[in-house]
Amino acid sequence: MTVPVFEEFEPAADCDCAGCAQQRRALAAGEHPAARGCRGALVLFTAAGVVLGGGGGAAAATAVGSAATSGASGASGAAGARSAAVGSAAVAEDPEPGTEQGGTGPLHGRPLPGSSGKPATTPPPLRPVTRAEIINRAKQWVAAKVPYSMEEYWSDGYRQDCSGFVSMAWNMAGNEWTGSLAKYATPIKREQLEPGDILLFHNPENPTRGSHVTIFGGWADYTHTYYVAYEQTKPHTRKQVTPMGYWSNAERYLPYRYKGLTGTTTVSGPVATDAYPGGTAFGPGAKNKYVTQLGEMLIARGAKSFYAAKGPGPAWGEADRLATEAFQLAQGWRGADADGLPGPATWRLLVTKQGKNIPAAGVSGPGGARGPSSPSGPGGPGAAKPKYPGTGYFRPGRSNAHVTRLGRQLVERGFGKHYTSGPGPRWSEADRRAVEAFQRAQGWRGAAADGFPGPETWRRLFA
Repeated sequence: MTVPVFEEFEPAADCDCAGCAQQRRALAAGEHPAARGCRGALVLFTAAGVVLGGGGGAAAATAVGSAATSGASGASGAAGARSAAVGSAAVAEDPEPGTEQGGTGPLHGRPLPGSSGKPATTPPPLRPVTRAEIINRAKQWVAAKVPYSMEEYWSDGYRQDCSGFVSMAWNMAGNEWTGSLAKYATPIKREQLEPGDILLFHNPENPTRGSHVTIFGGWADYTHTYYVAYEQTKPHTRKQVTPMGYWSNAERYLPYRYKGLTGTTTVSGPVATDAYPGGTAFGPGAKNKYVTQLGEMLIARGAKSFYAAKGPGPAWGEADRLATEAFQLAQGWRGADADGLPGPATWRLLVTKQGKNIPAAGVSGPGGARGPSSPSGPGGPGAAKPKYPGTGYFRPGRSNAHVTRLGRQLVERGFGKHYTSGPGPRWSEADRRAVEAFQRAQGWRGAAADGFPGPETWRRLFA
């Protein structure tokens, strides 16, 4: 798989003198300008040799030899040469090519406070934003399919690259880059990630090689191996199930939480335990008080029929998953957002008694039909859930409608990145890899994640 190269935009410089150019390069590479002092002196000294020697190689060599043997007087001469070089650098090109990564910049067409459109010396205060607002702002770019570009700006004034996308979602006053976003955030642990946080990889040695940032949208599986990522990448903004922390350089992606985040401690409701206990409290093998509490809250929202055989208890069961999924579907969520495992958003709606209840006509006990609220792949809402046709339809060389149905449902659930065209009726490696990604998102490994859909894969995919 080809991993995209992520670029950042460098705003136009206000000054092209050698000193400012050196400052910009040092900041873009993540260095302190003072750390480049020796290198800067060498560049200036070399430039002085060229200027004083009339461009002749022999004159430059003589200058170097003289500086090495003349002691204090040589140092004085070098200082004079330095002055001459600075004077001539005002009309010369930068001695090194500029970096593709840039610094911070204002919103396009809306300069930050300061003279001549330059940023103010004191950064503007952080704008407060809630987790829901961050995700909703990210979804607007996903829906618009904003094209990736390090040079273009979207209509809202934000740069159309990965860090401009995060700046937009966080509702920041200007465009930041991968080398500055961490200043506006607090480092957290991966197990503390919640929707609206980010996973940031900044490569200070060479910012143009691999630096990237994604917005965390929630866990895609109970093992926390995959998550829903909102990101700005080529060809356009996308939302996709992604391995933790990314497809490449996974361990170098660090989690951060925006310092301007608000509304995280104002949850209300009569439930004794309001705080989300974390994804590990739910799923196969879980047994705790939160599973019981979840079942009781779901029953109050219309899921009684799912627990007809046995009431909610501390041991996680299929009734809990189906009831949670029905509640998520009632909110209009689809794909990874309606996987039957309660994330922070599901939990918040339940404890605060917000959101939509499970429709009475759209539920039945475990194993029963879903009614009009059920997704059903290509047939659309209201269509019957397709029966598993058998393994023989999904093998190399086979071509049939079941392969098309499978591929379309994989795309609907967020596992379509392997398709460069289609999906279509002929079984391909793209189908196998998409199925494998879905299986791995369930926490399966080995033979259970071979990329060929069995009955359980089919059931979960169309659940």
